[in-house]
Parts: sequence; structure tokens; C-alpha cells
Amino acid sequence: MHTPSASCLKVMNDTLIGVDNNGIITAILEPGTDDYTACLQQAEHSKRLTRMTATQFMLPGLVDLHIHAPQWPQLGKALHLPLQDWLMNCTFPLEARYSDPEFAGAVYRSLVSTLLANGTTSAVYFATIHQQATQILADICVEKGQRAWVGRVAMDDPTQCPDYYRDTDTRSGLQQTEQLINSIRAIPGNHRERVQPIITPRFIPACTNEMLEGLGKLASQYNCPIQTHCSESDWEHQYVIDRLGKTDTEALHDFGLLTRKTVLAHSNLLTDSDMDTIGKHQSGIAHCPLSNSYFAGCVFPLRTALSKGLHIGLGTDISGGPSASMFDSCKHVISASRMLESGTDPEQAAEQRGVSDSRSNFIEAFYLATAGGGQVLDQRIGKFEPGYHFDAMLIDTSAKDSNLTVFPALDSDEDVFQKTIYGANRSNIRGVWVDGAQV
Repeated sequence: MHTPSASCLKVMNDTLIGVDNNGIITAILEPGTDDYTACLQQAEHSKRLTRMTATQFMLPGLVDLHIHAPQWPQLGKALHLPLQDWLMNCTFPLEARYSDPEFAGAVYRSLVSTLLANGTTSAVYFATIHQQATQILADICVEKGQRAWVGRVAMDDPTQCPDYYRDTDTRSGLQQTEQLINSIRAIPGNHRERVQPIITPRFIPACTNEMLEGLGKLASQYNCPIQTHCSESDWEHQYVIDRLGKTDTEALHDFGLLTRKTVLAHSNLLTDSDMDTIGKHQSGIAHCPLSNSYFAGCVFPLRTALSKGLHIGLGTDISGGPSASMFDSCKHVISASRMLESGTDPEQAAEQRGVSDSRSNFIEAFYLATAGGGQVLDQRIGKFEPGYHFDAMLIDTSAKDSNLTVFPALDSDEDVFQKTIYGANRSNIRGVWVDGAQV
């Protein structure tokens, strides 16, 4: 099963997926098509056929567009705090510990292994300011076979960053970012740059204008992807307006940081003009519905953004989002959209309470978590179609210790798909592949 578009679930029963030695899908053959029987017999004879049982089916691998890798030990902690307290009292002290390479390696191995086990085949990571620790994260992704974008966080503004955790100065921050671009691309075994460097200003408040300008030049010089936070909360959105006299989107554009390869996390407070600018540059948005409920103070207008043709995928935002499962992100896309549509203030009349026509559904949510994320990253991932990478996970609906229950007499294929999004957990994922290799 897969979602080739935001409005279409395609179920292919008894179907053959041909995968070449580079992990690229070469053919999708359904029963009755030309060569189906011959290919089936040939695959069986050469012992290259993997069969699923009656309780198993395959989904595309999940694409997580926004992860704070160093915050993994903090998952599920301190979410009762306001954002500024959460950052200053919990998050920055934790991230500062990644000056210790041994600590970094232990945490990052745990994180990457867990995400793969949850079906996340592609991940976009914020790391820390530490060059060696960021390199360790990239090395681990290569070793474990995950498709990943790994960024050293740039943050050099002494008025917004603590003394113990920021770049020593703008020049050294830019130099370390440039060095990591080259070293990640040169990792042994990083075939076809499955793991890529990504330029990562934490967000505009953490960076001086000189840093942002320098990162924009590096992005152009090295044709490098970019990730940052954009208009996440009232404080961050208004801070940029007060400091620069323009919105995040406008500022990022002026600094050369808004490109086809840019991933904008959150983007909850975009103006119509911002959306038009993002659409013009074909930049992408990482919608993080779970963490938005804790720190954003508002709901991302998904339906409006999609109607403008924007490229949108999903992010867990670990650890602002307290779940490593992209299935949870799918569920919260749906619930957040319903809250936006129905509203939340009982003092208002029902017809005035919400934003009409805002709801999403399970097909659209899964599309955003797979092919939508692939579109943001400009990668042929997230679908079962010829020419796409075979990134996939095997779901078993009969797995023990699972909340997923299927009743064959009652549940259609679409029902099973929907139940998987709402009820599957790590125990249901029995195999994960990236580029055709089981990881």
C-alpha cells in the first residue's frame, strides 16, 4: 500500500516489486500484467523472491523532516515548561554535553537505531555546535544505512545564546560548517551521498546577521541543503519583525537561505505573502503538529498551505515532540486539523469558533509522512513506483504485544491501512529497507 498523491491510497495485492542492485525500483507488476508470471518464476528460481504472509503488507519508509538529535535523552521530559525555560534550563545544558564524543556516540547510536526500528528511513537532523559530535552522527547514519541530512547547528548571537553554548565567533562557526560539508561528503561508504550535510542556522534569533549571510553564501557555493526554524511561535516570529523589520520568510530570503533545498520547520505564523514567497522558491515546510501543541501556541494552516501548492512533509521535532514514531505525527496531523476546523473556545458560537474546511484525513497524513517529505527533499522516495528508491517497511498485523487488531470479515484493505496509522507500534514493523538493503 502507498499514497502516490495526497488524495489517493493505492493497494496492490499479490504484486511484484522489482529492485535492482542499487536499490532502485525497476518494475511494479500486478497479476495479469505482461511478464508477471515469468518474473515470478525467475525470481523464485534465482532465490531472489521475498514473500509476505497473509497478515503482512508493505508500506514506504517514513520521512522525518525535523529531528533535534541531541535532545533524544530529553524525550518526554519538561514539556510543562514555557519554551524559553525549556531551552535555557533543559535543552541548552543537554546539548552542551555533546562536547564529549563518547557521550555523543552513545546517544546517537540509540537514536538512529530506534528511528529505523520505527520505520523512519529518511531523517533530517539538527545536531549541535560541536563539529566532532556532528561528524559522529553522520558516520553512524552511514554505518546503519539510514538516509539522512545532518547539520551542525550555527548559533553565534551572544544576546540570545548562553555563554557556555554558542559558537566562539562568527568566523569559526562558518569555518566549522564548511569543513563538515566536505567531511560528510567524503565519508567512506557514503554511496551516492545517502547521508548529506545540511546548513543549519538554529533560527534567526540565535544568529547574527553576519552568520546568516555567511551561511547563505556557503549554501550557494556548495549547492547545499538548508534547514532552520521559521515563524514557529509568537515570540520567535515577533522577535524577527522587531529586529529586522520583516518576517522570518522575508529575512531568510534576503540572507540567501530560501531555496529549493530549504526545509522550514513549523512555519505556523506565515502570512499569505510568506506562503507565496516560499512557493515561488519551492522551499519545503516540516509540519510538526505534536510539538506545535506544546510550544507554538497555534495550529499550522495545513489546508491553506496545500491549496497554494506548497511542498509539505512531517516532522516529529524530537524532543519538543515526545514521540519517535511518525505514525504519531500522522495522527496529530489529523487531530490538529480538526481542532483548527472546529475551534477550541467554548465561549464562542460553533459557527464562529473555528476555520472551516481545515480538516485532514489519514490518507493525506500518510502522504505527507512519505511522498510529501520526499517532495520537500527533492528525492524520489515515499512511493512504490519505478525509478524510486526502495525504502520500505514490512508491517505485520498479527505481531504480538501490539494494539493493532484486524478482523478479516469486517476490515477492508483501506480499513487495515487506516488502523495501522492509528494503532501500529514498533512491534508491528518486522523489517525495514533503505535502497533495497535491509537495515
